[in-house]
Amino acid sequence: MDPINPSEVVSRLAALRREHRDLDAEIEQRVADLQADELTVKRLKKRKLWLKDCIARLESALIPDEPA
Repeated sequence: MDPINPSEVVSRLAALRREHRDLDAEIEQRVADLQADELTVKRLKKRKLWLKDCIARLESALIPDEPA
C-alpha cells in the first residue's frame, strides 16, 4: 500500500469541498426554478452525497492510527 502524502490529501480535500459547495449552490438554484428537471436535481444530489463520503474518507485518512 502506498504511503499517504498529507499535502496531497489536503489539496484533494479542498477540491472536493469546493465542488461540494458548488453543487449545493447549483441544486438550490435548480430547485428554485419552477421548471427544473427533477432527474437532474436527483443526480446532482447523488453526486453531492458521493462527494461527502469521499471527503469523510479522506479526513479519516489524515487521522493517524493509534496502536491498541
